[in-house]
Amino acid sequence: MAHNCKNCGFRAKYDNHPKSLLGRVWRWHAGWCPGWKKYITSLPDDERFKLAKKYSMEKYKGTR
Repeated sequence: MAHNCKNCGFRAKYDNHPKSLLGRVWRWHAGWCPGWKKYITSLPDDERFKLAKKYSMEKYKGTR
């Protein structure tokens, strides 16, 4: 099953306006979403580290 996280509308809201209500909802949601976890851990290490840093997600900065 393909992940739509790369093109997620909520994620785009966060990228454009992180302090907006929908942006904050996405960030909260991404912290526990099983789909996001599967998406981000499926990425190559360099890309995963880049996203983990961008979204301040410490748990995805290490290797798995």
